[in-house]
Amino acid sequence: MESHDIADFPRPVHHRIPNFKGSYLAGQSIRDLEVFAGTQEVKVDPDKPLEGVRFLALQSKKTLLVPTPRLRTGLFNKITPPPGATKDILRKCATSQGVRNFSVPVGLDSSVLVDLVVVGSVAVSEKGWRIGKGEGYADLEYAMMVSMGAVHKGTPVVTIVHDCQVVDIPEALVEDHDLTVDYILTPTRVITTGCARPKPTGIMWSKVSCEMLTKIPVLRNLREREKQAGKDVTLRDEPGSQQPAPGPIRRPQDRPQTGPTSGCQRLEGVTGAAEGYVTWTQPWKTANSVTSASKLSEVP
Repeated sequence: MESHDIADFPRPVHHRIPNFKGSYLAGQSIRDLEVFAGTQEVKVDPDKPLEGVRFLALQSKKTLLVPTPRLRTGLFNKITPPPGATKDILRKCATSQGVRNFSVPVGLDSSVLVDLVVVGSVAVSEKGWRIGKGEGYADLEYAMMVSMGAVHKGTPVVTIVHDCQVVDIPEALVEDHDLTVDYILTPTRVITTGCARPKPTGIMWSKVSCEMLTKIPVLRNLREREKQAGKDVTLRDEPGSQQPAPGPIRRPQDRPQTGPTSGCQRLEGVTGAAEGYVTWTQPWKTANSVTSASKLSEVP
C-alpha cells in the first residue's frame, strides 16, 4: 500500500490498521446497508479508516460506542456530542481526539445492546475471514461484548478496506476465537460474505495470557464474574492450563524478567511492558498479518 501510494495518513501504515485513499468514501456506503439503517447503537473501532463511519453514525443520531485504545481504561466509551452540535463539530467528535474529548465510559453493568459492529482489518477474504494487526483486540472486544450481553450471534459485523486488502485467506488459519465479517466495504464494492462460520460465543480464557489480564482491568472484572458463575477461567499460561503456552513475541529492546517467580504471580504490578509482548491470539496470527501485508504491497 505504501509502495503504490494507496496509503493515507497516518503513514507509514505498517503495524496499524492501514488508512487508505478512499476510506471515507468506502465508509459512507454503509448508509446503503439495511443493517445500518435499522440500528440504534453502533460499535465502531477507533481506527483512522473508520472515521467516516463514526461521523455518519453521529450524523444519523445513532448511539456511537468506540473501544478504548488497547482496552486499558475499559471496554468502550459512548460518544456524546455537545447539544446542538453542528456538522463540523460532529466531524471532530468522530476523530481520535474527539473520541477522547467527547465521550463517557460505558461500564459492565450498563444496559448496552449493540446492533452493528464495525471493525478495521489488515486483510479480509470474500468468505468473511479477517486478519487484523495480529494482537487480537477486535476478537477480544467482541468476545467481551458477548460475555456482557451486548451482542448476540446475529449481530452483523462490517469492515472497511481498500480493494487490494481483499485477498484469499485459507480457512485453516481461522480459529474459534477469530471474528469473521458479514459485509466488506471498499471504495468500489459492497461485498456480502454470507459467512456461516459461528462468531465467538464468549471469552476463551485458555487463549488469554496472564500478561494481558494484568494490562486490562475490565478483563479481570469479567473473569471474576465468570469465575463466580462457575465457568472455567483458567488462563493460557496459568498452572492447570491444558495447553502449552506459546512463547511471547519479544522486541529487541525488551528486557527479560528475572527472579524465581513466573506466570500470573510474576506479572503482579508489572507495568510498561512492550505492546508486542501482549498477545491474545496464537503466534501464527502476527506472522500471518505480516505475510498478508507483504502480499498487499505487491498488488499493482
